[in-house]
Amino acid sequence: MSETAEYIKSCESEFWQAVFRKETEYILQALHGYWKVLSVGCGPAIIERELQKNGFVITGLDTSEEALSVVPESIKTVVGSAEKMEFPDASFDAVLYVASLQFIDNYEKALQESARVLIPDGRLLVMLLNPASAFFKSKRRQANSYINNIKHTDLAEIEGGIRRFFVVERVEYYLGIRDGQIFNTRDPALAALYIVQGAKR
Repeated sequence: MSETAEYIKSCESEFWQAVFRKETEYILQALHGYWKVLSVGCGPAIIERELQKNGFVITGLDTSEEALSVVPESIKTVVGSAEKMEFPDASFDAVLYVASLQFIDNYEKALQESARVLIPDGRLLVMLLNPASAFFKSKRRQANSYINNIKHTDLAEIEGGIRRFFVVERVEYYLGIRDGQIFNTRDPALAALYIVQGAKR
């Protein structure tokens, strides 16, 4: 079984479904009113399916044709690179990264492209994995964890890259995970995600 196939299968677990529900809740609130959304690094588009049910028009971009092969036909998908998006300028109301930006080689180029494809005052929502969290540290210790493919872990540096192209309006820690349990927290030691919201400059 390929690494992508293993990831898709793991997404079906009760734990990951609960994580996806919490992430979806956040996105629905953060992007309300910005209906045309590009999701970068969408994979099998589990969250994107729920966004679509709530009225969002989703385009999923991913480098993995295998991951996109399981996405419902109702969601438009594009196999391609975040660093060189093949979309016209001002194509989307919002760009979304759900734990994907840190896995992109040249994340600043991806952010520049994100700004280009957004409408004026378009929204950016970036969910970053928090390296200081207990969840991240435990995954790092697992040899076969997808987290070991991460390329960028300096949150301050990434946020600085975001600020080059976007006005950052909100940052926060979110989604506590400990011993397989999910709970609300803003504690940097426990929150699995660091979230940055911004508007196109």
